[in-house]
Amino acid sequence: MANVLKHLPELEGMELGYIQGVLKNMDDEQANLFAQVYRARRKDSQMILILTLLGFFGFAGLHRFILGQIGLGILYLLTVGLCFIGTIVDLVNYKSLAYEYNIKIAHETLSLMANGFDVKIKGVGDE
Repeated sequence: MANVLKHLPELEGMELGYIQGVLKNMDDEQANLFAQVYRARRKDSQMILILTLLGFFGFAGLHRFILGQIGLGILYLLTVGLCFIGTIVDLVNYKSLAYEYNIKIAHETLSLMANGFDVKIKGVGDE
């Protein structure tokens, strides 16, 4: 059982609890591999907050681009954050936006790890 704070000490709140559940059945080597990939791809909620605040200065939608929501990013950019209403809503919900993105990234990372292990196992049997 891997200690989540040993591998990802920057996590907090709901994300910490979720990732702790993900790491509970991993050994330290697997948890370290997961932490390296996850840390490189996750988004910090403070960065999302700053990018959302930039929406009030003519750069609406930057946070949506960073979160991989290209369509909404273009919409926010062209409509000035849906007349600032969408930007205000995202300002209130910036933590949940970051959390949802990071959970998606955690699932993708687990999938990558599973596929990587399958390839290694198949490669060993082929020799």
